[in-house]
Amino acid sequence: MGMADREFDLVLFGATGFVGRLTARYLAAAAPDGARIALAGRSPEKLTAVRDELSGAAAIWPLLVADSSDQVALDALAARTKVVVTTVGPYLRYGLPLAQACANAGTHYADLTGEPLFIRECMDRFGERATETGAKIVNSCGYDSIPSDLSVYRIYRRSVEDNTGELTDTTLIARFKGGASGGTIDSGRAMMEAVATDPAKGSVLSHPYSLSPDTAMEPDVGRQSDQALSRASAIDPSLDGWVTTFVMAAHNTKVVRRSNALLGWVYGKNFRYREVMGVGNSATAPLVAAGVAGGIVTTLAAGALLSRLSAGRKVLDRILPKPGTGPSERARSNGWFSMQTFAATTSGAKYRGTFAGQGDPGYQATSLMLGEAGLCLAFDELPELSGILTPASAMGDPLTDRLRTAGLTIEVERT
Repeated sequence: MGMADREFDLVLFGATGFVGRLTARYLAAAAPDGARIALAGRSPEKLTAVRDELSGAAAIWPLLVADSSDQVALDALAARTKVVVTTVGPYLRYGLPLAQACANAGTHYADLTGEPLFIRECMDRFGERATETGAKIVNSCGYDSIPSDLSVYRIYRRSVEDNTGELTDTTLIARFKGGASGGTIDSGRAMMEAVATDPAKGSVLSHPYSLSPDTAMEPDVGRQSDQALSRASAIDPSLDGWVTTFVMAAHNTKVVRRSNALLGWVYGKNFRYREVMGVGNSATAPLVAAGVAGGIVTTLAAGALLSRLSAGRKVLDRILPKPGTGPSERARSNGWFSMQTFAATTSGAKYRGTFAGQGDPGYQATSLMLGEAGLCLAFDELPELSGILTPASAMGDPLTDRLRTAGLTIEVERT
């Protein structure tokens, strides 16, 4: 069945989860008139409850029942729609059957994964098939990793316009107000448990180019570490305060480097990328920075150790937030994020990119980004590239335009 003959433009899978409900609300408000959208999940009662919260055309959206482990049902679902948007994670545990269904059906797909192991599995198992069928399987379409990916992409585009050469040292500084979701934490657990079962998978988490389609073609720029503890002025003289390790850097940087490779290494043969988190310039900022850097290392080490033991996993079950939970509407509205990216080029030109928005990044902003990514895949004219993709390589310019129209700030200036 060709795309034009599909019954739906977009199916939201996992609509009954916390972020799924937020995404359903966003799509109900943002989808164009006449959009053919359906809500999918494993519980018809919960799907009905979600739809009852919606108004307008969304109040009669069809409901599709499918379980994340039912390959037959997922194959049938993927064959009925142009695009599947999924919030069902951890993706390493629950996401592979749906990605397979979309790859086989030539159906475009967007998810929220922050799991390099999942992306690597998709590449190895479904990449060739998705390329054959024309499916765009686009990972990491939320706060992880659209701001990172599009910020560098937009700086690259500006450098081409200015004819200032290739990108070299590039650093993103993340600042935000908001919390980690139970789903994000559970995704981290899923990866730790996978590595505990198969230690060889640890190299996918640690190697900077583990998501590259061809590591032999990657630039040789020496060691690239995600650990950070320094003054912000070391990144750019205009900056005050301190920076420290950003917990999602290990994932986001791999996505950005993968975009560079998928686009033909257009960012440059000496492109070096990292991400850090800003902690301000107060008298206690150095202590906060050191505490965050040390705390992340300690937490990851403890989590890895506990994940190896049955008793340890039970401890984690008791103390960690549960998937599907999240903050109040007021807390979500009071959140914000601001990502600034500083880049130099081979000619000596310097750029600063800004990607910012209002709303808790892990919930409100993420549901907006995922919703717009799904609409972009369904309705916009996109590059012909197919396979296992990144936001920048699949939708760079059209998605940027959509997110700006939706109220996010995406700017690049030469400094």
